[in-house]
Amino acid sequence: MDFKFGVDTFIWSEVFSEKDLWIIPKAKELGFEVLDIAIAHPETFPTQKVKKKAAEVGIELVTTTTLNDKTNIISPDPAIRANGVQSLKLLVDINYELGSKILGGVNYAGWGCLTGKPRTEQEWQWSTDAMREVAAYAKEKGDLIIAVECINRFETHFLNIAEDAVKYCKDIGTGNMKVHLDCFHMIREEQSFRDAVLTCGKEYLGYIHVCESNRGIPGTGLVPWKEFFIALKDIGYDGALVIESFDPGFEELNRLCAVWRNFAESGEDLAVEGLANLKAIAEEI
Repeated sequence: MDFKFGVDTFIWSEVFSEKDLWIIPKAKELGFEVLDIAIAHPETFPTQKVKKKAAEVGIELVTTTTLNDKTNIISPDPAIRANGVQSLKLLVDINYELGSKILGGVNYAGWGCLTGKPRTEQEWQWSTDAMREVAAYAKEKGDLIIAVECINRFETHFLNIAEDAVKYCKDIGTGNMKVHLDCFHMIREEQSFRDAVLTCGKEYLGYIHVCESNRGIPGTGLVPWKEFFIALKDIGYDGALVIESFDPGFEELNRLCAVWRNFAESGEDLAVEGLANLKAIAEEI
């Protein structure tokens, strides 16, 4: 089975900036077809330089982001929710400028902004109202997909499973909302990898991070890769499968990701070995 494999800039850099432009040709050199640029701070992102370098290299770009306590669209503070909408609209603009077709990640609530209680109907209303405005803005500009990433219970109380993410997309109702699955989170929250994929179906599965159960080298842990890949084949998923991991030397992300040890000699080694493992598994299907 031929899949389109990619890599996330988090493999090399915590906050992508102009100094990280070298990552774009490096990803291509290592055999990846897609580069996921994690945009933590859209207001300082070097959009034009990234666009130019990607065009020179010839690699497909997608982006992911996370909201925080100042852009949290489920915050009780309307000013914070408004900040989130503005930040997401800026990300929409960046994606269109880059030619990216996907904006994924934790874009529906502040990452790590836990309330200590289950999601409320009010929070759902706040998030869907805000996202509907952003999704409508994106639709006016073109064909960008906004993909909401279900993550584990320790990082959000808002969207943990595919079923809820599909409901969220349907509630937005703009037609350009899809689900972002991540195997690291799925193994903690889903009953079945296959069922999660089928729950989304081709209509709602928009993007995938192929992370191992411990965020280590894909293909060396507990994720049932064959089951997952067969399910993707069965629904006709033709999007990117992107390897993501984090370095324990990162400053902003480690508290939220709880990455305290190295899983390979380097992030790059993790990505290269993971790519070889996943390609070998895909060839068996």
